[in-house]
Amino acid sequence: MAEILRAVVESDTEAIAAIYAYYVRETPISFEVVPPTATEMRERLRAITAAYPWLVCTAADKILGYAYLGRHHERAAYRWSIDVSVYVDRAAHRRGIGRALYTALLRLAVAQGFYSAYAGITLPNASSVGLHEAMGFVPIGVYHAVGYKLGQWHDVGYWELPLRARGDAPTEPTPIAALRHGAAWQEALAAGQALLG
Repeated sequence: MAEILRAVVESDTEAIAAIYAYYVRETPISFEVVPPTATEMRERLRAITAAYPWLVCTAADKILGYAYLGRHHERAAYRWSIDVSVYVDRAAHRRGIGRALYTALLRLAVAQGFYSAYAGITLPNASSVGLHEAMGFVPIGVYHAVGYKLGQWHDVGYWELPLRARGDAPTEPTPIAALRHGAAWQEALAAGQALLG
């Protein structure tokens, strides 16, 4: 069964919500405590994909994982920085899906003109730390005992990946809609796809 990377579509939201629900209910990986419904996830998807890419990995029409970029912070001066998120169905771990998704996603981040990517990881989480560091992220700090979930306090570590050299007066990031279906989009998906079996 071939694994395929593609852009998310709204009909994916039920499967995405199901993947994410496990991390919300059973782990401290997400600091949410109530899993969002498919309707709530659809609203999140619409808000994110208005400005940023969201990719899924499928096999035989089943969603195995997803990853997306998001705003780093609200204030305008942060607009050249983005946060990254990836979630893989627990039955599909250790198959390179996260790495393939991030490879494509980070190429799109560069094509959009972003300068830095950031990831927050609830600790301990050796798999997520390993993935991010394999992608070139470096640790930049820890919020100690910043969240309480599942009966204990949790640290959150932060990782950074520079995407391009910083210069004076950066140009505005390119809207993701301007890249969809273009060469940069296709090249990014092909780079991620090449890492799948």
